Amino acid sequence: MVHIRRTVNDALISIVALTALLVVLASVNERVRHEVSLRLNGDRAQTELAGAAASVQRLAGVVVDAARDQTIEHAALAIFVVAAGVLTIFMLRI
Repeated sequence: MVHIRRTVNDALISIVALTALLVVLASVNERVRHEVSLRLNGDRAQTELAGAAASVQRLAGVVVDAARDQTIEHAALAIFVVAAGVLTIFMLRI
């Protein structure tokens, strides 16, 4: 039972982290903001159900491009964030 609860908690933490990343990228990058607003439009979402996989793939591509552009522009900060994340993971696991 504890194992299932931990798995669910880990999944929820991952979803929250990805959502936070998407929100930050949308607030910084106009392309990501445009793609997210297209996906969240209710009328279009209902009519485009068949092309959902292509839309998700395109959105993921834009997010990856934006993340890569931001990482290139702010390389020192990106290295710091990765190092801080690794250290945090080690602190939480031990």
